[in-house]
Amino acid sequence: MLTSVIKTLIIVIGDDMNVKDKLYKNQGIHVITAIFTVEQGITKVLLVKRKNEPFKGDWILTGGALHNDEDLIDGAKREIYEKTGIKDIEVEQFGVFGALHRSPVMRMIAIAYIGVIDSNRVKILRETLRTSNADWFAIDKVPPLGYDHNEILASALMELQNKIISSNILKSLFPGDFSLPELQKVYEAILDKKLDRRNFRKKMLSLNLIDDTGDTAKFEGKKPAKQYRFKNEIESKKIF
Repeated sequence: MLTSVIKTLIIVIGDDMNVKDKLYKNQGIHVITAIFTVEQGITKVLLVKRKNEPFKGDWILTGGALHNDEDLIDGAKREIYEKTGIKDIEVEQFGVFGALHRSPVMRMIAIAYIGVIDSNRVKILRETLRTSNADWFAIDKVPPLGYDHNEILASALMELQNKIISSNILKSLFPGDFSLPELQKVYEAILDKKLDRRNFRKKMLSLNLIDDTGDTAKFEGKKPAKQYRFKNEIESKKIF
């Protein structure tokens, strides 16, 4: 009985999608990642410049076409490595962009990811087989991007703002020690608003997300401040 049902299901699926039908041809998948960092209180995104058509000479987010023998996340990380040299970055899927003519070559659906990294801990490739440059751009200084990447970036920035108030995504930006003033400055940069120092300190210490290392260090030339570190295993919690 079960075998009969499976055979029937296969027949139905096969009839529903005729792989020879032209309506199913010439389609592909882009895996695109918006990689953010914060430098001296300024939120920045990593862009690469295309070497080939289409959009030759234009800046775009990191990404490219998915291979037909790899999972989405593997494709996204492969593209990041090939275009920037960055390895071992944690990324999370946040959106799908499927405008009919978003690529002039063929129908391409974009699966979008977001990642956060400390730019001081990585060395990005300035040129690769398909890119002629790579650099960090302040959010308010991003040029017109190829494809629909300005739209994807705008959505990614909103996703980043949502994630830092309800998750532990900033652990990727601070894998080592930090002071609370330093952490607050990053929150203010990404959220684009000032936060009350005492309330921020009280909130962070009450959430059981960070440990006091017992060390102190100066931040921006001021008096030594206590150093903290994100716990190894922490749950995502709403911070504000």
